[in-house]
Amino acid sequence: MAGHTQPINPLPGVSAAVLVAALILGTLFMVALRAEAGGGFGPADWSALRFTLLQATLSALLSAGLAIPVARALARRRFPGRRALIALLGAPFILPVIVAILGLLHVFGRAGWVSEALGILGLPPIQIYGLHGVVLAHVFFNLPLATRLILQGWQEIPAERFRLAAQLGCEGLAMFRLIELPMLRRILPGVLAVIFAICLTSFAVALTLGGGPRATTIELAIYQAFTYDFDLGRAALLSALQLVLTATAALAALRFSQGEGFGTGLNRAIRRWDGGTPVLDAFWIIAAAAFLLLPLASVTISGIAGLFEMPALVFRAAVISIFVAAASTVVLLLLALPMATAIATGRYGIVELGGLLGLAASPLVIGTGLFILIRPLANPTTLALPVTALVNAIMALPFALRILVPAARDTLERHGRLALSLNMNNWSFFLRVMLPRLRPQIGFSAGLTAALSMGDLGVIALFADAQIATLPLQIYRLMGAYQMQAAAGGALLLLILSMGVFWILDRGGRWHVEA
Repeated sequence: MAGHTQPINPLPGVSAAVLVAALILGTLFMVALRAEAGGGFGPADWSALRFTLLQATLSALLSAGLAIPVARALARRRFPGRRALIALLGAPFILPVIVAILGLLHVFGRAGWVSEALGILGLPPIQIYGLHGVVLAHVFFNLPLATRLILQGWQEIPAERFRLAAQLGCEGLAMFRLIELPMLRRILPGVLAVIFAICLTSFAVALTLGGGPRATTIELAIYQAFTYDFDLGRAALLSALQLVLTATAALAALRFSQGEGFGTGLNRAIRRWDGGTPVLDAFWIIAAAAFLLLPLASVTISGIAGLFEMPALVFRAAVISIFVAAASTVVLLLLALPMATAIATGRYGIVELGGLLGLAASPLVIGTGLFILIRPLANPTTLALPVTALVNAIMALPFALRILVPAARDTLERHGRLALSLNMNNWSFFLRVMLPRLRPQIGFSAGLTAALSMGDLGVIALFADAQIATLPLQIYRLMGAYQMQAAAGGALLLLILSMGVFWILDRGGRWHVEA
């Protein structure tokens, strides 16, 4: 609604944005102050920087490169289960990282299914630890994301373009060169930048599959500086470097995501006359589905037996994870709802900027600043769970705003003037109009936040002691103690909890629609 007077009080949203900005910028300021006391970069730090850039580059190139034929096959083919497969491509985004890693170990590890098959053929097993293991895990997480983004680019091409190309006799390479290649030139830079930014801040993957002097990322080096050396100055200096990298990658992702499209059409269903080779398309679709499903299947199969071998600490950690996820969800909604309504007025772009700050700072960097800030006042380990819940909420805030703002803007445009004519006050409009209209988006945002928080293995690794652990951290400890069967049981439990809480909250937001 463009009018000056609106039935929304922007002050709560502005206040929430100020709090978020103060938290992020304040912790970064503490990191910068502490970094001045550092002694500079050593050889290990420069090695971590090189490895971080190398693995992020390789992960982005492989994820996007493999996603092109998969997305093209999905765009050209119609088959039973296609919608379900496309929906499945969104699952790795909320899949707990530690669960996926355990599944990858079962499939591609030294004693995994693929290595056993290679052994039958007389070939050596796969070495999953190190650079190739980190890249493999990142491709597992980001191949679905890249496929969805590139597939969206294919679906945005107007049907009239393909119809005209067919009338002109364009097939095969000519069709690809005239229509599909220009789309890829527009879409791919943004896809590469987004995946590169994601891989820069990947901590759990490097912690479990990396390690060693030649396979350490910057985030892992920050963690090691805390846990092994307790060198806060070096950790802060590395955090400042991480901030520069993530901010640069985030800006590049936003910059490359913009571009001219193909224009609009008549919204007709796309029909493709360039069928190509069905066998080749089927190969890419089946290979991608198997790559995603086999690790999940392995976690399920091995986890069923492991459920009966889990120690009591796993169940205690599961309860802690549920409370942390619930706290993160509450904090997220308290911040996101007023910020989304303030952004919807169209006059407070600074609020949206405050919400997007989470994209530029990694959770480990924020955790570093909070540790430095809390340590002179209290024992940071006593605040491990509240800090973890808070940081998880801040990290989910940009995604929640992307979900909530369009619906809030539409609600304000449709019902704002009527509310003013009825003299509805701000609170009444928010409760009676805005919240009911945003219920599906609120449920989806809450489910996404809870699932991401449930599976997070980041800040808790900095703050937790031997007595405090979330379920992902406890699974990691079991893996470190070579209790792989119990770890598999814990991974299955985590998978059930994460997917379950997402389904409950998401469906809870849509129950009135589906009834």
